[in-house]
Amino acid sequence: MYFDFVEKVAYEGPKSKNPLAFKYYNADEVILGKKMSDHLHFAMAWWHNLGANGVDMFGPGTADKTFGQVPGTMEHAKAKVDAGFEFMRKLGIKYFCFHDVDLVPEADDINVTNARLDEISDYILEKMEGTDIKCLWGTANMFGNPRFMNGAGSTNSADVYCFAAAQIKKALDITVKLGGTGYVFWGGREGYEWLMNTDVKFEQENIAALMHMAVDYGRSIGFTGDFFIEPKPREPMTHQYDFDAATAIGFLRQYGLDKDFKMNIEANHATLATHTFQHELRISAINGMLGSIDANQGTMNLGWDTDEFPWDVYETTLAMYEVLKAGGLKNGGFNFDAKNRRQSNTKEDMFYAFILGMDAFALGLRKAAALIEDGRIDEFVKEKYASFETGIGAKIRAGETTLQELAERASELKNAEDPGSGNQERLRSVINEVLFG
Repeated sequence: MYFDFVEKVAYEGPKSKNPLAFKYYNADEVILGKKMSDHLHFAMAWWHNLGANGVDMFGPGTADKTFGQVPGTMEHAKAKVDAGFEFMRKLGIKYFCFHDVDLVPEADDINVTNARLDEISDYILEKMEGTDIKCLWGTANMFGNPRFMNGAGSTNSADVYCFAAAQIKKALDITVKLGGTGYVFWGGREGYEWLMNTDVKFEQENIAALMHMAVDYGRSIGFTGDFFIEPKPREPMTHQYDFDAATAIGFLRQYGLDKDFKMNIEANHATLATHTFQHELRISAINGMLGSIDANQGTMNLGWDTDEFPWDVYETTLAMYEVLKAGGLKNGGFNFDAKNRRQSNTKEDMFYAFILGMDAFALGLRKAAALIEDGRIDEFVKEKYASFETGIGAKIRAGETTLQELAERASELKNAEDPGSGNQERLRSVINEVLFG
């Protein structure tokens, strides 16, 4: 065992002082007719939890993620599997997400890498047997290798494009093999640094073509889940093509991909795009494209992706309000694309971080449900737009009027009445009351 200091993290309630216990996440508790565990399909991100050791551009790693083996070997890859399944079992986490090169060390020959992926996925299947742990989604890392310095689908090299296709094909094979219900495209380097040396139309057309090929291949091998785009505005590229949910949705519709793709929204990416997390969730939901969530948060006064574990209950409450209003996540879940701070470098810290994140979203779920049951916000919003329920407003909504008719009504009125207060401060008080009352 790698984590012999804990047998299982249990729910002990909000009065517990045990750092290795849940205060708010009670898997079997029923909220709005569903178990908490059914609302919150938590997933472990293979890359951060089993790979990230605290290295940054200013210094080497501070956490030991060797798990008793030499990194860069298949022995180490299997040790990560052992550690990951022990970790998930002890936390009651039922899902994991992966990039291809998170699972195995990448070789100089793609054929060797693929053989390693076959071997490790066989081993993962063995570990899954007899458990309720599943793969939530898979993806391919098409941003780390130097070959992708000019992008993957957006590359200027046809040979590099072939390697991107090969990685997607293999990652889809492994995702289907492990029973994943999602496949994610995060265009880590799908963008540009300088417009004057870039053909944007050419690059976007090639990205779309690659996605179409991925859909065709995925469906041909029995993948029935959702393909996801994960928007991000910048970093590593200065201008990334999937800037935010609205931009990504427009891209999907332009190239006829909207029937197969949904959004995987990451909280920290939303704030980098100068949006709120809940804004990106709402835009995705109203377009029928809310698919999955990368659960983290950033430091608001820093302009890069800090991938912190979520702790702000205002944020998780407003996020869960959007998720509940959208009817939940079908093939997606809440993947902790988050990493411990560099100073939090112990095995215990790995557990503390997940307990923090799971409790934050569980409390957010409770409070979001309370906001919905309270009803005052819904009542206000309904009343705000009441003028469109009858008379000329109803004709506008039904598409049964003309610009001429509306102009004639304005002429008769001579002046428009006060549209009414937005009551923003009062409604914020309602949220505070529900959270803390």
